Amino acid sequence: MAGRKLQLGEPSVGSRKNMSRSKHAPARTPAAVTEWADVRVQRVDYEVKTTIFAQGDPATSVMYVERGAVRLSVLSHAGKEAVIAVLEAGHFFGEGCLVGQTQRMATAAAMSACTIIVVDKGEMVRQLHAQPEFADRFLRHMLTRNIRIEEDLIDQLFNSSEKRLARTLLLLARYGEPEASHRVLPKVSQETLAEMVGTTRSRVNFFLNKFRKLGFIEYNGGLKINNSLLSVVLRD
Repeated sequence: MAGRKLQLGEPSVGSRKNMSRSKHAPARTPAAVTEWADVRVQRVDYEVKTTIFAQGDPATSVMYVERGAVRLSVLSHAGKEAVIAVLEAGHFFGEGCLVGQTQRMATAAAMSACTIIVVDKGEMVRQLHAQPEFADRFLRHMLTRNIRIEEDLIDQLFNSSEKRLARTLLLLARYGEPEASHRVLPKVSQETLAEMVGTTRSRVNFFLNKFRKLGFIEYNGGLKINNSLLSVVLRD
């Protein structure tokens, strides 16, 4: 898979970098959950559709979405691509390097203009040992990620494509957060949703039209998800 390695000292095409020791966390939620004081980081701005790193690139850093949305996908030996996650502000990715992965297992691309915090592997390890609160936040992230993976597997094994799509939309809308009762999703194509759900684009289109007619979602300059969509997931 073609791609370019992201070096700490060199921005990728379509990106702009700023190397610094962060003194303040961004004044917004949920990115503000992670404090970057005294951590040596590089902030890189990416334009939409820019590759952040490619599957097979050297894994030398942990990354954090400070602003925007990132799409993670994998490519099989047969050339089939699957989207495994859409990450918004407040999410880590690329953490596999901390447990011995020498190459990126997926491709990360900017779904919108975004700012990524890049922490070199050595610096991340040092901070995890030196800052207990920082380590606790990262541990919570990892545990949450593992729970999500288990839930995704159960969802794929036992639920219909309609339920899987509804659950995916609710997760993208961050269902359960106080401010997310009527949330507009980041721009996600029906093809991407189909890859995430494990179905065809035509089925996604059919169910989206059904959800819209039932008032579960709305189109108004973007895809807005209403909490009433949960009824599809809970239905036997």
